[in-house]
Amino acid sequence: MTTRYPKEIIDAARALYLNRHSISEIRTQLKIGSERVIYQWKEAGEWDRLLAFETAEQAITRRVILLAERDPKSAIDIEELERLTAMLTRFEIDKARADKIRAEADALRKQGGECRGDTSKGAGPARKKKGKAKKNDISGITKEALDEFARKTFYEYQLLWREKSRDPQTRRNRFILKARQIGATWYFSFEAFEDATLSGDNQIFISASRDQAEVFRGYIIAFAIQFGVELTGNPIVLSNGAELRFVSTNIATAQSYHGHLYQDEIYWIPGDFKRFHTVSSGMAAHKKWRRTSFSVPSSVNHGAHDIFGGANYNKGKSDKKKVTFDLSHDNLKDGWLGPDKIWRHMVTVEDAERQGCDLFDIAELRNEYGPDEFANLFMCRFIDEAKSVFSLEALLACTRDKDTWTHIQYGKNRPLENRPVAFGYDPSRTRDDGKVALLEIPLRPTDKWRLFHHLTFRNKGFHFQADSILQESMRYKVIHCGVDITAIGWGVFEILEKEGMPGLMPIHYSQEIKNQLVIRAQGIIGYGEGRFEYSTDDIIVTQSFMTIHRQMTRNGSVSYSAHRTDATGHADLSWAIMHGFAYEPVSGPKPKSTVAFSN
Repeated sequence: MTTRYPKEIIDAARALYLNRHSISEIRTQLKIGSERVIYQWKEAGEWDRLLAFETAEQAITRRVILLAERDPKSAIDIEELERLTAMLTRFEIDKARADKIRAEADALRKQGGECRGDTSKGAGPARKKKGKAKKNDISGITKEALDEFARKTFYEYQLLWREKSRDPQTRRNRFILKARQIGATWYFSFEAFEDATLSGDNQIFISASRDQAEVFRGYIIAFAIQFGVELTGNPIVLSNGAELRFVSTNIATAQSYHGHLYQDEIYWIPGDFKRFHTVSSGMAAHKKWRRTSFSVPSSVNHGAHDIFGGANYNKGKSDKKKVTFDLSHDNLKDGWLGPDKIWRHMVTVEDAERQGCDLFDIAELRNEYGPDEFANLFMCRFIDEAKSVFSLEALLACTRDKDTWTHIQYGKNRPLENRPVAFGYDPSRTRDDGKVALLEIPLRPTDKWRLFHHLTFRNKGFHFQADSILQESMRYKVIHCGVDITAIGWGVFEILEKEGMPGLMPIHYSQEIKNQLVIRAQGIIGYGEGRFEYSTDDIIVTQSFMTIHRQMTRNGSVSYSAHRTDATGHADLSWAIMHGFAYEPVSGPKPKSTVAFSN
Protein backbone atom coordinates (compact mmCIF):
# COMPACT_ATOMS: atom_id res chain seq x y z
CA MET A 1 0.00 0.00 0.00
CA THR A 2 1.36 3.42 -1.01
CA THR A 3 1.97 5.84 1.84
CA ARG A 4 0.26 9.21 1.43
CA TYR A 5 2.23 12.16 2.75
CA PRO A 6 0.64 15.39 4.00
CA LYS A 7 1.14 18.62 2.07
CA GLU A 8 3.43 19.93 4.84
CA ILE A 9 5.94 17.13 4.17
CA ILE A 10 5.87 17.75 0.41
CA ASP A 11 6.37 21.49 0.97
CA ALA A 12 9.27 20.80 3.33
CA ALA A 13 10.85 18.48 0.77
CA ARG A 14 10.53 21.12 -1.92
CA ALA A 15 12.08 23.78 0.32
CA LEU A 16 15.07 21.54 1.05
CA TYR A 17 15.47 20.75 -2.67
CA LEU A 18 15.46 24.43 -3.57
CA ASN A 19 18.15 25.00 -0.96
CA ARG A 20 20.36 22.47 -2.80
CA HIS A 21 19.81 19.42 -0.60
CA SER A 22 20.05 16.15 -2.52
CA ILE A 23 17.14 13.72 -2.88
CA SER A 24 18.82 11.22 -0.55
CA GLU A 25 19.40 13.94 2.06
CA ILE A 26 15.74 14.96 1.87
CA ARG A 27 14.64 11.36 2.32
CA THR A 28 16.84 10.94 5.40
CA GLN A 29 15.99 14.28 6.98
CA LEU A 30 12.21 13.95 6.54
CA LYS A 31 12.14 10.16 7.10
CA ILE A 32 10.42 9.50 3.76
CA GLY A 33 10.15 5.84 2.79
CA SER A 34 11.43 6.03 -0.77
CA GLU A 35 13.49 8.37 -2.93
CA ARG A 36 11.18 7.48 -5.82
CA VAL A 37 8.34 9.33 -4.09
CA ILE A 38 10.44 12.50 -3.87
CA TYR A 39 11.39 12.23 -7.53
CA GLN A 40 7.67 11.99 -8.36
CA TRP A 41 6.96 15.15 -6.32
CA LYS A 42 9.86 16.88 -8.06
CA GLU A 43 8.54 16.05 -11.53
CA ALA A 44 4.89 16.81 -10.71
CA GLY A 45 5.75 20.13 -9.07
CA GLU A 46 8.40 21.03 -11.65
CA TRP A 47 10.85 21.88 -8.89
CA ASP A 48 13.72 22.24 -11.35
CA ARG A 49 11.90 25.12 -13.03
CA LEU A 50 11.92 26.93 -9.70
CA LEU A 51 15.71 26.61 -9.59
CA ALA A 52 16.01 28.61 -12.82
CA PHE A 53 16.02 31.85 -10.83
CA GLU A 54 19.70 31.24 -10.00
CA THR A 55 22.62 31.15 -12.37
CA ALA A 56 24.54 27.88 -12.52
CA GLU A 57 27.45 29.59 -10.78
CA GLN A 58 25.23 30.78 -7.93
CA ALA A 59 23.60 27.35 -7.62
CA ILE A 60 26.94 25.56 -7.30
CA THR A 61 28.18 28.21 -4.89
CA ARG A 62 25.11 27.76 -2.69
CA ARG A 63 25.62 23.98 -2.56
CA VAL A 64 29.35 24.32 -1.84
CA ILE A 65 28.62 26.65 1.08
CA LEU A 66 25.91 24.31 2.41
CA LEU A 67 28.27 21.32 2.38
CA ALA A 68 31.18 23.31 3.79
CA GLU A 69 29.06 24.35 6.79
CA ARG A 70 27.95 20.75 7.51
CA ASP A 71 29.64 19.16 10.53
CA PRO A 72 30.42 16.31 10.64
CA LYS A 73 30.77 15.46 6.96
CA SER A 74 30.24 12.01 5.55
CA ALA A 75 32.51 10.48 2.91
CA ILE A 76 29.77 11.19 0.36
CA ASP A 77 29.64 14.86 1.43
CA ILE A 78 33.40 15.17 1.00
CA GLU A 79 33.34 13.51 -2.41
CA GLU A 80 30.55 15.82 -3.59
CA LEU A 81 32.37 18.86 -2.23
CA GLU A 82 35.42 17.90 -4.27
CA ARG A 83 33.32 17.46 -7.39
CA LEU A 84 31.50 20.76 -7.00
CA THR A 85 34.63 22.77 -6.35
CA ALA A 86 36.11 21.33 -9.53
CA MET A 87 32.92 22.35 -11.35
CA LEU A 88 33.13 25.84 -9.90
CA THR A 89 36.71 26.08 -11.03
CA ARG A 90 35.71 25.09 -14.55
CA PHE A 91 33.76 28.29 -14.87
CA GLU A 92 37.12 30.00 -15.10
CA ILE A 93 39.71 27.54 -16.40
CA ASP A 94 39.84 25.27 -19.39
CA LYS A 95 38.82 21.63 -19.42
CA ALA A 96 42.36 20.31 -19.64
CA ARG A 97 43.34 22.03 -16.41
CA ALA A 98 40.17 20.90 -14.69
CA ASP A 99 40.84 17.30 -15.79
CA LYS A 100 44.32 17.59 -14.32
CA ILE A 101 42.90 18.68 -10.97
CA ARG A 102 40.59 15.69 -10.86
CA ALA A 103 43.31 13.29 -12.05
CA GLU A 104 45.71 14.43 -9.34
CA ALA A 105 43.00 14.21 -6.70
CA ASP A 106 42.13 10.67 -7.86
CA ALA A 107 45.79 9.67 -7.77
CA LEU A 108 46.16 10.94 -4.22
CA ARG A 109 43.08 9.01 -3.10
CA LYS A 110 44.40 5.81 -4.72
CA GLN A 111 47.63 6.27 -2.77
CA GLY A 112 45.55 6.13 0.40
CA GLY A 113 45.71 9.79 1.32
CA GLU A 114 43.11 11.22 3.66
CA CYS A 115 40.49 12.73 1.34
CA ARG A 116 40.67 16.35 2.43
CA GLY A 117 43.99 16.08 4.16
CA ASP A 118 45.54 15.94 0.70
CA THR A 119 46.33 18.76 -1.62
CA SER A 120 45.99 18.80 -5.38
CA LYS A 121 47.02 20.71 -8.47
CA GLY A 122 50.59 21.14 -7.35
CA ALA A 123 49.57 22.56 -4.00
CA GLY A 124 52.30 20.74 -2.13
CA PRO A 125 52.65 17.35 -0.46
CA ALA A 126 49.73 15.64 1.25
CA ARG A 127 49.58 16.33 4.96
CA LYS A 128 49.03 13.60 7.47
CA LYS A 129 45.96 13.86 9.58
CA LYS A 130 46.73 14.59 13.22
CA GLY A 131 43.56 14.17 15.18
CA LYS A 132 40.63 16.49 14.66
CA ALA A 133 41.54 19.43 12.45
CA LYS A 134 41.40 22.91 13.93
CA LYS A 135 38.54 24.98 12.55
CA ASN A 136 39.52 26.80 9.34
CA ASP A 137 43.08 25.60 9.90
CA ILE A 138 45.37 26.97 7.20
CA SER A 139 48.60 26.38 9.11
CA GLY A 140 49.70 23.62 6.74
CA ILE A 141 49.47 25.75 3.58
CA THR A 142 52.88 26.99 2.53
CA LYS A 143 53.94 29.94 0.41
CA GLU A 144 55.60 27.49 -1.99
CA ALA A 145 52.34 25.58 -2.46
CA LEU A 146 50.41 28.78 -3.16
CA ASP A 147 53.05 30.00 -5.60
CA GLU A 148 52.98 26.70 -7.48
CA PHE A 149 49.18 26.70 -7.62
CA ALA A 150 49.10 30.24 -9.01
CA ARG A 151 51.80 29.52 -11.57
CA LYS A 152 49.92 26.50 -12.92
CA THR A 153 46.44 27.97 -12.76
CA PHE A 154 46.25 31.60 -13.86
CA TYR A 155 46.56 33.40 -17.17
CA GLU A 156 49.16 36.06 -17.94
CA TYR A 157 46.95 39.04 -17.09
CA GLN A 158 45.97 37.46 -13.76
CA LEU A 159 49.61 36.80 -12.93
CA LEU A 160 50.28 40.47 -13.74
CA TRP A 161 47.61 41.46 -11.19
CA ARG A 162 49.35 39.20 -8.68
CA GLU A 163 52.72 40.78 -9.43
CA LYS A 164 51.33 44.30 -9.02
CA SER A 165 49.77 43.38 -5.66
CA ARG A 166 53.32 42.87 -4.37
CA ASP A 167 55.04 45.80 -6.07
CA PRO A 168 55.48 48.66 -3.55
CA GLN A 169 54.76 51.18 -6.34
CA THR A 170 51.44 49.65 -7.44
CA ARG A 171 50.09 47.52 -4.59
CA ARG A 172 48.16 50.28 -2.81
CA ASN A 173 45.56 51.22 -5.45
CA ARG A 174 44.57 49.14 -8.49
CA PHE A 175 41.69 49.88 -10.86
CA ILE A 176 41.03 47.35 -13.61
CA LEU A 177 38.68 47.84 -16.55
CA LYS A 178 37.88 44.40 -17.89
CA ALA A 179 35.89 42.33 -20.35
CA ARG A 180 33.06 40.19 -19.06
CA GLN A 181 33.81 36.73 -17.63
CA ILE A 182 37.60 36.75 -17.88
CA GLY A 183 38.02 35.46 -14.32
CA ALA A 184 38.55 38.61 -12.26
CA THR A 185 36.29 37.67 -9.34
CA TRP A 186 37.79 34.19 -9.39
CA TYR A 187 41.39 35.41 -9.37
CA PHE A 188 40.93 38.09 -6.69
CA SER A 189 39.22 35.52 -4.46
CA PHE A 190 42.44 33.51 -4.62
CA GLU A 191 44.64 36.55 -4.10
CA ALA A 192 42.74 37.47 -0.95
CA PHE A 193 42.76 33.90 0.35
CA GLU A 194 46.50 33.63 -0.30
CA ASP A 195 47.26 36.92 1.43
CA ALA A 196 45.03 36.12 4.42
CA THR A 197 46.73 32.74 4.77
CA LEU A 198 50.28 34.06 4.64
CA SER A 199 49.92 37.43 6.39
CA GLY A 200 46.90 37.05 8.66
CA ASP A 201 45.49 40.29 7.21
CA ASN A 202 41.75 40.92 6.98
CA GLN A 203 40.06 40.93 3.55
CA ILE A 204 36.83 42.78 2.68
CA PHE A 205 34.75 42.08 -0.42
CA ILE A 206 32.12 44.57 -1.56
CA SER A 207 29.66 43.51 -4.24
CA ALA A 208 26.54 45.03 -5.74
CA SER A 209 24.36 42.32 -4.18
CA ARG A 210 24.42 39.60 -1.56
CA ASP A 211 24.33 36.90 -4.25
CA GLN A 212 27.50 38.23 -5.86
CA ALA A 213 29.18 38.47 -2.47
CA GLU A 214 28.35 34.80 -1.96
CA VAL A 215 30.15 34.00 -5.23
CA PHE A 216 33.33 35.46 -3.68
CA ARG A 217 32.78 33.30 -0.61
CA GLY A 218 32.10 30.19 -2.66
CA TYR A 219 35.28 30.65 -4.69
CA ILE A 220 37.38 31.04 -1.54
CA ILE A 221 35.87 27.88 -0.03
CA ALA A 222 36.63 26.10 -3.32
CA PHE A 223 40.24 27.29 -3.37
CA ALA A 224 40.77 26.19 0.22
CA ILE A 225 39.53 22.71 -0.61
CA GLN A 226 42.25 22.46 -3.26
CA PHE A 227 44.71 22.75 -0.35
CA GLY A 228 42.92 20.26 1.88
CA VAL A 229 41.22 22.86 4.07
CA GLU A 230 37.52 23.22 4.79
CA LEU A 231 36.34 26.75 5.53
CA THR A 232 33.12 27.63 7.33
CA GLY A 233 31.48 30.72 8.72
CA ASN A 234 30.40 34.12 7.50
CA PRO A 235 32.61 36.00 7.99
CA ILE A 236 35.27 33.35 7.49
CA VAL A 237 37.82 33.56 10.31
CA LEU A 238 41.03 31.68 9.58
CA SER A 239 43.07 29.93 12.24
CA ASN A 240 45.64 32.75 12.12
CA GLY A 241 42.96 35.32 12.97
CA ALA A 242 42.42 36.76 9.48
CA GLU A 243 38.80 37.73 8.79
CA LEU A 244 37.25 37.51 5.32
CA ARG A 245 34.08 39.61 5.16
CA PHE A 246 31.53 39.67 2.34
CA VAL A 247 29.20 42.66 2.17
CA SER A 248 26.86 44.24 -0.36
CA THR A 249 26.85 47.91 -1.28
CA ASN A 250 24.69 48.74 1.75
CA ILE A 251 27.89 49.25 3.73
CA ALA A 252 26.72 51.69 6.40
CA THR A 253 26.89 48.95 9.06
CA ALA A 254 30.24 47.68 7.75
CA GLN A 255 32.27 50.88 7.89
CA SER A 256 33.98 49.88 11.13
CA TYR A 257 35.72 46.98 9.36
CA HIS A 258 39.28 47.33 8.14
CA GLY A 259 41.39 45.28 5.76
CA HIS A 260 42.42 44.83 2.15
CA LEU A 261 39.47 45.97 0.02
CA TYR A 262 38.06 44.38 -3.15
CA GLN A 263 35.24 46.17 -5.01
CA ASP A 264 33.47 44.20 -7.73
CA GLU A 265 31.68 45.82 -10.72
CA ILE A 266 32.28 49.26 -9.28
CA TYR A 267 30.99 51.02 -12.41
CA TRP A 268 27.53 49.51 -11.78
CA ILE A 269 27.12 50.43 -8.11
CA PRO A 270 23.89 52.41 -7.66
CA GLY A 271 23.08 55.38 -5.47
CA ASP A 272 25.31 58.06 -4.01
CA PHE A 273 28.68 56.85 -5.26
CA LYS A 274 30.63 59.65 -3.61
CA ARG A 275 29.34 58.62 -0.19
CA PHE A 276 29.86 54.95 -1.00
CA HIS A 277 33.47 55.59 -2.01
CA THR A 278 34.15 57.68 1.09
CA VAL A 279 32.93 54.88 3.36
CA SER A 280 34.46 51.96 1.46
CA SER A 281 37.88 53.53 0.89
CA GLY A 282 37.95 54.45 4.57
CA MET A 283 37.98 50.74 5.42
CA ALA A 284 41.42 50.60 3.81
CA ALA A 285 42.72 54.00 4.91
CA HIS A 286 45.89 52.68 6.56
CA LYS A 287 48.86 52.52 4.24
CA LYS A 288 49.28 48.76 4.72
CA TRP A 289 45.94 47.96 3.07
CA ARG A 290 45.40 47.37 -0.65
CA ARG A 291 42.40 48.83 -2.48
CA THR A 292 41.36 46.99 -5.64
CA SER A 293 38.46 47.88 -7.93
CA PHE A 294 37.49 46.02 -11.10
CA SER A 295 34.54 46.31 -13.45
CA VAL A 296 33.03 46.11 -16.88
CA PRO A 297 32.64 49.80 -17.89
CA SER A 298 29.25 51.50 -17.82
CA SER A 299 29.09 55.24 -18.51
CA VAL A 300 31.63 58.03 -18.08
CA ASN A 301 28.90 59.79 -16.09
CA HIS A 302 29.06 57.19 -13.31
CA GLY A 303 30.79 58.38 -10.15
CA ALA A 304 33.46 55.69 -10.47
CA HIS A 305 34.76 57.45 -13.57
CA ASP A 306 35.76 60.46 -11.48
CA ILE A 307 38.38 58.13 -10.01
CA PHE A 308 39.35 56.15 -13.09
CA GLY A 309 39.29 59.17 -15.40
CA GLY A 310 41.32 61.40 -13.08
CA ALA A 311 38.68 64.03 -12.25
CA ASN A 312 39.17 63.44 -8.52
CA TYR A 313 42.90 64.04 -8.87
CA ASN A 314 42.44 67.23 -10.90
CA LYS A 315 39.70 68.65 -8.68
CA GLY A 316 40.68 72.01 -7.21
CA LYS A 317 43.90 72.28 -9.22
CA SER A 318 44.66 75.20 -11.48
CA ASP A 319 44.54 74.56 -15.23
CA LYS A 320 48.34 74.54 -15.35
CA LYS A 321 48.56 71.78 -12.77
CA LYS A 322 45.78 69.60 -14.16
CA VAL A 323 46.92 66.39 -15.81
CA THR A 324 45.33 64.67 -18.80
CA PHE A 325 44.91 60.98 -18.10
CA ASP A 326 45.57 58.76 -21.12
CA LEU A 327 42.86 56.11 -20.87
CA SER A 328 43.48 54.61 -24.29
CA HIS A 329 43.82 50.89 -24.71
CA ASP A 330 47.37 51.31 -25.97
CA ASN A 331 48.34 53.04 -22.72
CA LEU A 332 46.48 50.74 -20.34
CA LYS A 333 46.83 47.29 -21.92
CA ASP A 334 50.09 46.61 -20.06
CA GLY A 335 49.14 48.65 -16.99
CA TRP A 336 49.89 52.28 -16.14
CA LEU A 337 50.67 54.00 -12.85
CA GLY A 338 49.04 57.43 -12.96
CA PRO A 339 50.06 60.61 -11.14
CA ASP A 340 47.36 59.85 -8.57
CA LYS A 341 49.26 56.65 -7.65
CA ILE A 342 46.49 54.43 -9.01
CA TRP A 343 47.65 51.55 -11.20
CA ARG A 344 45.20 51.21 -14.09
CA HIS A 345 44.85 48.22 -16.36
CA MET A 346 42.55 47.37 -19.27
CA VAL A 347 41.90 43.78 -20.38
CA THR A 348 39.65 43.26 -23.41
CA VAL A 349 38.50 39.82 -24.53
CA GLU A 350 41.09 39.99 -27.30
CA ASP A 351 43.81 40.79 -24.74
CA ALA A 352 42.67 37.85 -22.63
CA GLU A 353 42.81 35.50 -25.61
CA ARG A 354 46.32 36.66 -26.53
CA GLN A 355 47.42 35.97 -22.96
CA GLY A 356 46.26 32.39 -22.87
CA CYS A 357 42.53 32.53 -22.10
CA ASP A 358 40.90 30.23 -24.64
CA LEU A 359 37.42 30.22 -23.10
CA PHE A 360 35.84 32.46 -25.75
CA ASP A 361 34.86 32.16 -29.40
CA ILE A 362 35.24 35.84 -30.23
CA ALA A 363 33.77 35.51 -33.72
CA GLU A 364 30.66 33.91 -32.25
CA LEU A 365 30.38 36.64 -29.61
CA ARG A 366 30.51 39.30 -32.32
CA ASN A 367 27.72 37.45 -34.08
CA GLU A 368 25.60 37.09 -30.94
CA TYR A 369 25.82 40.70 -29.77
CA GLY A 370 25.14 43.97 -31.51
CA PRO A 371 28.15 46.25 -32.09
CA ASP A 372 27.46 48.46 -29.07
CA GLU A 373 26.84 45.55 -26.70
CA PHE A 374 29.97 43.71 -27.82
CA ALA A 375 32.10 46.84 -27.48
CA ASN A 376 30.80 47.48 -23.96
CA LEU A 377 30.82 43.92 -22.62
CA PHE A 378 34.01 42.63 -24.19
CA MET A 379 36.13 45.52 -25.49
CA CYS A 380 36.00 47.85 -22.45
CA ARG A 381 34.14 50.61 -24.31
CA PHE A 382 31.99 52.98 -22.30
CA ILE A 383 28.32 53.26 -23.20
CA ASP A 384 27.61 56.49 -25.07
CA GLU A 385 25.07 57.95 -22.68
CA ALA A 386 24.69 61.05 -24.86
CA LYS A 387 22.89 58.86 -27.40
CA SER A 388 20.98 56.81 -24.86
CA VAL A 389 17.32 57.54 -24.15
CA PHE A 390 17.64 56.22 -20.59
CA SER A 391 20.28 57.58 -18.22
CA LEU A 392 22.55 55.32 -16.21
CA GLU A 393 21.77 57.26 -13.03
CA ALA A 394 18.02 56.79 -13.41
CA LEU A 395 18.39 53.08 -14.16
CA LEU A 396 20.76 52.36 -11.27
CA ALA A 397 18.34 54.19 -8.96
CA CYS A 398 15.85 51.44 -9.84
CA THR A 399 18.10 48.57 -8.74
CA ARG A 400 17.49 46.68 -5.51
CA ASP A 401 18.97 43.67 -3.75
CA LYS A 402 16.32 41.06 -4.48
CA ASP A 403 16.62 39.79 -0.90
CA THR A 404 14.54 42.84 0.07
CA TRP A 405 11.59 41.45 -1.93
CA THR A 406 10.48 39.33 0.99
CA HIS A 407 6.96 38.92 -0.40
CA ILE A 408 8.27 36.96 -3.40
CA GLN A 409 8.62 33.31 -2.40
CA TYR A 410 10.83 31.96 -5.17
CA GLY A 411 10.71 28.45 -3.75
CA LYS A 412 6.95 28.10 -4.05
CA ASN A 413 4.83 26.99 -6.99
CA ARG A 414 3.13 30.40 -6.89
CA PRO A 415 5.89 32.83 -5.91
CA LEU A 416 3.56 35.86 -5.86
CA GLU A 417 0.44 34.08 -4.62
CA ASN A 418 -2.47 36.05 -6.12
CA ARG A 419 -0.68 39.30 -6.97
CA PRO A 420 -1.15 40.52 -10.55
CA VAL A 421 1.64 39.87 -13.04
CA ALA A 422 2.41 41.14 -16.54
CA PHE A 423 4.35 39.23 -19.18
CA GLY A 424 6.20 40.94 -22.02
CA TYR A 425 7.55 39.01 -25.01
CA ASP A 426 10.00 40.21 -27.65
CA PRO A 427 11.16 38.01 -30.54
CA SER A 428 14.45 38.15 -32.36
CA ARG A 429 14.18 39.67 -35.82
CA THR A 430 16.51 37.20 -37.49
CA ARG A 431 16.61 33.91 -35.56
CA ASP A 432 14.44 31.61 -33.46
CA ASP A 433 15.20 33.53 -30.29
CA GLY A 434 13.11 35.50 -27.84
CA LYS A 435 13.00 37.21 -24.45
CA VAL A 436 10.21 37.15 -21.86
CA ALA A 437 10.00 39.63 -18.97
CA LEU A 438 7.94 38.82 -15.87
CA LEU A 439 6.81 41.92 -13.99
CA GLU A 440 4.87 42.42 -10.79
CA ILE A 441 2.15 44.99 -11.53
CA PRO A 442 1.80 47.83 -8.99
CA LEU A 443 -1.45 47.76 -7.01
CA ARG A 444 -1.50 51.52 -6.34
CA PRO A 445 -0.27 54.51 -8.32
CA THR A 446 2.61 54.98 -5.88
CA ASP A 447 3.71 51.32 -6.03
CA LYS A 448 6.46 50.08 -8.32
CA TRP A 449 6.68 47.79 -11.29
CA ARG A 450 9.06 45.00 -10.37
CA LEU A 451 11.01 42.83 -12.82
CA PHE A 452 11.49 39.65 -10.81
CA HIS A 453 12.40 37.16 -13.54
CA HIS A 454 13.13 36.90 -17.25
CA LEU A 455 13.52 34.06 -19.74
CA THR A 456 15.75 33.73 -22.78
CA PHE A 457 15.03 31.41 -25.71
CA ARG A 458 17.87 30.60 -28.09
CA ASN A 459 17.37 28.61 -31.28
CA LYS A 460 13.90 27.52 -30.17
CA GLY A 461 10.93 27.54 -32.54
CA PHE A 462 7.76 29.49 -31.82
CA HIS A 463 5.91 26.34 -30.64
CA PHE A 464 8.49 25.75 -27.91
CA GLN A 465 8.53 29.41 -26.92
CA ALA A 466 4.74 29.65 -26.72
CA ASP A 467 4.49 26.43 -24.70
CA SER A 468 7.15 27.68 -22.28
CA ILE A 469 5.31 30.98 -21.80
CA LEU A 470 2.06 29.10 -21.13
CA GLN A 471 3.72 26.80 -18.59
CA GLU A 472 5.35 29.74 -16.82
CA SER A 473 2.04 31.63 -16.74
CA MET A 474 0.39 28.83 -14.74
CA ARG A 475 2.43 29.88 -11.71
CA TYR A 476 1.09 33.45 -11.65
CA LYS A 477 -2.06 35.52 -11.83
CA VAL A 478 -1.31 36.92 -15.29
CA ILE A 479 -3.56 39.82 -16.27
CA HIS A 480 -1.48 41.20 -19.15
CA CYS A 481 0.74 39.66 -21.82
CA GLY A 482 2.17 42.04 -24.42
CA VAL A 483 3.51 40.23 -27.50
CA ASP A 484 5.42 41.77 -30.39
CA ILE A 485 3.90 39.98 -33.39
CA THR A 486 6.86 40.68 -35.68
CA ALA A 487 8.65 37.65 -37.23
CA ILE A 488 8.14 34.49 -35.12
CA GLY A 489 6.21 36.62 -32.64
CA TRP A 490 3.11 36.09 -34.78
CA GLY A 491 3.38 32.31 -34.36
CA VAL A 492 3.84 32.70 -30.61
CA PHE A 493 0.84 35.04 -30.42
CA GLU A 494 -1.46 32.68 -32.36
CA ILE A 495 -0.71 29.77 -30.03
CA LEU A 496 -1.16 31.90 -26.91
CA GLU A 497 -4.46 33.20 -28.28
CA LYS A 498 -5.67 29.68 -29.08
CA GLU A 499 -4.80 28.49 -25.56
CA GLY A 500 -6.56 31.43 -23.91
CA MET A 501 -3.57 33.29 -22.48
CA PRO A 502 -5.03 35.96 -20.12
CA GLY A 503 -4.68 39.64 -21.00
CA LEU A 504 -3.13 38.95 -24.41
CA MET A 505 -2.19 42.14 -26.28
CA PRO A 506 -0.74 42.05 -29.82
CA ILE A 507 1.86 44.77 -30.42
CA HIS A 508 2.36 45.60 -34.10
CA TYR A 509 5.40 47.81 -34.42
CA SER A 510 5.15 51.19 -36.07
CA GLN A 511 6.95 54.43 -35.38
CA GLU A 512 4.02 55.65 -33.29
CA ILE A 513 3.79 52.44 -31.23
CA LYS A 514 7.54 52.38 -30.64
CA ASN A 515 7.47 55.99 -29.46
CA GLN A 516 4.61 55.21 -27.09
CA LEU A 517 6.51 52.28 -25.60
CA VAL A 518 9.61 54.38 -24.95
CA ILE A 519 7.72 57.40 -23.59
CA ARG A 520 5.74 55.18 -21.22
CA ALA A 521 8.95 53.51 -20.02
CA GLN A 522 10.61 56.90 -19.46
CA GLY A 523 7.71 57.86 -17.21
CA ILE A 524 7.88 54.61 -15.25
CA ILE A 525 11.67 54.55 -14.88
CA GLY A 526 11.76 58.25 -14.09
CA TYR A 527 14.77 60.27 -13.07
CA GLY A 528 15.63 59.18 -9.55
CA GLU A 529 12.01 58.85 -8.36
CA GLY A 530 10.95 56.08 -10.71
CA ARG A 531 8.33 53.38 -10.28
CA PHE A 532 10.45 50.48 -11.48
CA GLU A 533 12.65 47.96 -9.64
CA TYR A 534 14.96 45.21 -10.80
CA SER A 535 17.74 43.17 -9.22
CA THR A 536 21.16 44.73 -8.76
CA ASP A 537 22.56 41.51 -10.26
CA ASP A 538 20.75 42.19 -13.53
CA ILE A 539 23.39 44.38 -15.17
CA ILE A 540 21.99 43.10 -18.47
CA VAL A 541 18.80 45.14 -17.85
CA THR A 542 20.78 48.35 -17.43
CA GLN A 543 22.83 47.64 -20.52
CA SER A 544 19.72 46.75 -22.47
CA PHE A 545 17.93 50.03 -21.81
CA MET A 546 21.06 52.07 -22.45
CA THR A 547 21.42 50.66 -25.96
CA ILE A 548 18.15 52.33 -26.99
CA HIS A 549 19.00 55.52 -28.87
CA ARG A 550 17.02 58.47 -30.16
CA GLN A 551 17.27 59.16 -33.89
CA MET A 552 15.66 61.34 -36.52
CA THR A 553 13.71 59.86 -39.41
CA ARG A 554 13.96 61.18 -42.96
CA ASN A 555 10.88 63.33 -42.50
CA GLY A 556 12.29 64.91 -39.32
CA SER A 557 10.31 62.89 -36.77
CA VAL A 558 11.86 61.42 -33.62
CA SER A 559 12.16 57.63 -33.45
CA TYR A 560 13.96 55.13 -31.26
CA SER A 561 16.19 52.22 -32.17
CA ALA A 562 18.75 49.80 -30.83
CA HIS A 563 21.26 47.52 -32.46
CA ARG A 564 19.29 44.28 -32.77
CA THR A 565 21.17 42.75 -35.66
CA ASP A 566 22.11 39.11 -36.07
CA ALA A 567 21.10 37.81 -32.71
CA THR A 568 19.67 38.06 -29.27
CA GLY A 569 20.99 41.58 -28.67
CA HIS A 570 20.50 42.68 -25.11
CA ALA A 571 18.13 45.41 -26.25
CA ASP A 572 15.54 42.67 -26.77
CA LEU A 573 15.11 42.42 -23.00
CA SER A 574 14.32 46.12 -22.62
CA TRP A 575 11.66 45.86 -25.35
CA ALA A 576 10.19 42.80 -23.61
CA ILE A 577 9.97 44.82 -20.38
CA MET A 578 8.29 47.67 -22.23
CA HIS A 579 5.75 45.24 -23.70
CA GLY A 580 4.89 44.33 -20.11
CA PHE A 581 4.65 48.02 -19.20
CA ALA A 582 2.05 48.36 -21.99
CA TYR A 583 -0.60 47.32 -19.46
CA GLU A 584 -0.37 50.88 -18.15
CA PRO A 585 -1.64 53.85 -20.21
CA VAL A 586 0.98 56.27 -21.50
CA SER A 587 -0.73 58.96 -19.40
CA GLY A 588 0.13 57.20 -16.16
CA PRO A 589 -0.85 54.41 -13.76
CA LYS A 590 -4.33 53.00 -13.58
CA PRO A 591 -6.50 53.59 -10.49
CA LYS A 592 -5.98 51.47 -7.42
CA SER A 593 -6.30 47.77 -8.19
CA THR A 594 -9.20 45.77 -6.82
CA VAL A 595 -7.33 42.48 -7.02
CA ALA A 596 -8.05 40.22 -4.04
CA PHE A 597 -5.39 38.17 -2.30
CA SER A 598 -5.62 34.64 -1.09
CA ASN A 599 -3.05 32.59 0.76
